[in-house]
Amino acid sequence: MLADLTLFSLKEHTEISVAILIVLELIVVWWNLKSPTQVYLVDFATYKPPPSYKKSSTKNIRELFKDQYSEELFDFQLRVFERSGVGEEAYWPPGIWNLEFTMENARKEAEVVMFGALDDLFAKTGITPKDVDILIVNCSLFCPTPSLTSMIINHYKMKPSIQNYNLGGMGCSAGVVSIALANDLLKARKNCNAVVLSTENITMNWYMGKRKSMLLSNTLFRMGCGAVLLTNKPSFRKSAKYRLLHVVRTHLGHRDDAYKSIYEEQDAEGIRGVALAREIPTVAGDAITVNLKTLGPLVLPAGEKLKFVWNWVERKLLKRHVKPFVPNFRKVFQHFCIHTGGRGVIDALEKQLSLSEKDIEPSRWSLRRWGNVSSSSIWYELEYIEGKGRMNQGDKVWQLAFGSGFKCNSAVWQAL
Repeated sequence: MLADLTLFSLKEHTEISVAILIVLELIVVWWNLKSPTQVYLVDFATYKPPPSYKKSSTKNIRELFKDQYSEELFDFQLRVFERSGVGEEAYWPPGIWNLEFTMENARKEAEVVMFGALDDLFAKTGITPKDVDILIVNCSLFCPTPSLTSMIINHYKMKPSIQNYNLGGMGCSAGVVSIALANDLLKARKNCNAVVLSTENITMNWYMGKRKSMLLSNTLFRMGCGAVLLTNKPSFRKSAKYRLLHVVRTHLGHRDDAYKSIYEEQDAEGIRGVALAREIPTVAGDAITVNLKTLGPLVLPAGEKLKFVWNWVERKLLKRHVKPFVPNFRKVFQHFCIHTGGRGVIDALEKQLSLSEKDIEPSRWSLRRWGNVSSSSIWYELEYIEGKGRMNQGDKVWQLAFGSGFKCNSAVWQAL
């Protein structure tokens, strides 16, 4: 009888304990569903080439390429370079200045920039390659097999369960696309680390033909890479640098002029290159306008929103001839990282967004120092702002990038 009572008591306590555990688990699940997942930027790193790669000066260009083009085409590239805003100390990979545009040299370029940035990132953050749960690489023009993500996984011997994504053909705005993808994945999976790596490969994309719209890319693009550690782990909250607030993506691919404004194709002689159309500034302006229509309501204070609405009423309903209202984004953001598409593009955005010379300084400096490093440019700019000691707790940063497709993408961060 006593044994039966004891057994009943144990069974009852067990059932109560199981019930309590189930209730606690449901509470945890409810709390996780109720509380939005926060995505943090722990730290980032950019690749710094060795001094021997500084072959971008006017003198080097004359020595390397004068005999490769007609006098007219060589002078054309030199004039564009001198007006581009790219400085004398930007970097080219050996495949360019050796005139060896091979797959082997392209792989070497990819390895040196990616591994260089990642080594610095791992050293800065203290995590190991096996701590990475999600790996995203974006590189528009070099998509080898195996992929660039596989190249990284093999080099660092990452764990078999890692989720890897390789984004190609997405252009200079792909860095923000990768951030958006990482954000979605981290919100779907708990307790994960994601590494985003943005780069471009120029070794196999040097254009040796005669079409001027394709020669433009020779004068602008240089080597570079940015690596970023994102996480949703609460344990990183105190050590993280930034919290991701918003990502807004815009695509104008439905318009033929936008779709063809940056277009890879073969010229009349069958030489492959990327043509940059004259319409790019106009298309970029349109894309930014559409992007801001979504971003504005998310970030602007009430006063700026009311001004925008009243301006719309005056123009559309009252038919008054007034200029479209441009919100003052300087009331929202303390720092701006605008893609280094070229001096003309930066000038246009400075005017369109009513920014100050100090606001645009990180973009101008990065273009002069590093050249157009495609999707990684926004990280060189953020690094410049930090290096100047301008970043303060609570500051908001707007990263604005645009590229082929045609796309315009925004990422908003808050310094912690």
